[in-house]
Amino acid sequence: MATATQQKHKLNLSVQYADERLKDLLTRPLLRKTIQAALFFPAELTLRIVDAEEGRTLNRDYRGKDYATNVLTFAYTEDMDAEVTQADIILCTDVLEKEAQEQKKTVLEHAQHLVVHGVLHAQGYDHEDDEEAEEMEALEIEILEGLGLKNPYA
Repeated sequence: MATATQQKHKLNLSVQYADERLKDLLTRPLLRKTIQAALFFPAELTLRIVDAEEGRTLNRDYRGKDYATNVLTFAYTEDMDAEVTQADIILCTDVLEKEAQEQKKTVLEHAQHLVVHGVLHAQGYDHEDDEEAEEMEALEIEILEGLGLKNPYA
């Protein structure tokens, strides 16, 4: 299992604010720092922040699930041995804000957790079974603690 205390890897990052409500909160420097903390390989990533309508459309068209979800990761190099991780990560503002309120977290804390979660998916991590879920959650906790954030599962 990889650990969150690795070296910085080259990151080519594009941030798209299709939904601008979180633009002042989720700044490019903050997103870069959060993503960098979760990288185990060099990466070319696009992070797109969308509203519920676009989130629902993407989830329906690409995953066959007709609802907006918190984070979607479109990984183009899911092989953990890839030289450069390439992916699009989609955050849905409406779902993110609703979940943060329900979980009694700040929007920022929840957003950073979802970004880390999406970046791990981009690098081949998954949570389809209990063992994978435990490994991925442990990594998320370690990475977020390294960023000064609380355990999102506590």
